[in-house]
Amino acid sequence: MKKITAAVCLAGAIALPALAQAREVTLTTQLKNYDGNDAYLAFYVTDANGKYQKTLWVAGKKAKYYKHLSDWARGSGLSPSEFDGVSGASVGSGRTLKVSVELADTLIDAGYQIRVDSAVENKHEARSDIAVPLTTQGAGKPSTGSGYIESFTYNL
Repeated sequence: MKKITAAVCLAGAIALPALAQAREVTLTTQLKNYDGNDAYLAFYVTDANGKYQKTLWVAGKKAKYYKHLSDWARGSGLSPSEFDGVSGASVGSGRTLKVSVELADTLIDAGYQIRVDSAVENKHEARSDIAVPLTTQGAGKPSTGSGYIESFTYNL
């Protein structure tokens, strides 16, 4: 019985730090008012040099349109393993998208960025519509997009 208790305690001690190494981050994106179809958005993390690291969320169900989210598409290789389980409906003009994602603590205050590519069918695409440093100081501060995004905020 003592061996089982010790094993359970050891397993718990090993597992707890792993659980503490990630946190829930809320991404809030308000789109500009524009004419046209709903927007596709790809939220992803890059390193300090802009190199793709990880997909956080993709808004838009039809994968055939993902190629128009060009920087994300190039970085992710459009591999289904990169967006399976982290996708949802596209977002309409003037609407707000709010999603929660898990993010490793090691990415925060370490030179990484959150980027968002956006595209609307039969319109132009906006590479890195948002590109913001992933820092504790930047959390909760809105950023203005260069394309379809009116404002973007992340909260840790």
